[in-house]
Amino acid sequence: MTLKELPVGKSGLITAGILRCRLLDMGLIPNTRVTVQKIAPMGDPMEIRLRSYELTLRMDDAAQIEILPEVGA
Repeated sequence: MTLKELPVGKSGLITAGILRCRLLDMGLIPNTRVTVQKIAPMGDPMEIRLRSYELTLRMDDAAQIEILPEVGA
C-alpha cells in the first residue's frame, strides 16, 4: 500500500519507496509512523503528521512512498 492510499485518520509505518533526498531531509525515512491528517478538497495535496509536526505532500510524492498500515489505527 502507498501513502496516497491510506485513508484520513489512519496511520502506518513507512517501509520503502523512491525517497528523494529532500523527502529524507523532511524525516520520511523507513520505520517512521505517519498519520494522514487531511486531504485538500480538490484531492491534492495531503497533510500528514510525523514525529511532532505536520507535513504537506503532493499526491505524486505520496504515491511513491510504501507503507504498512497499522492494525487498529
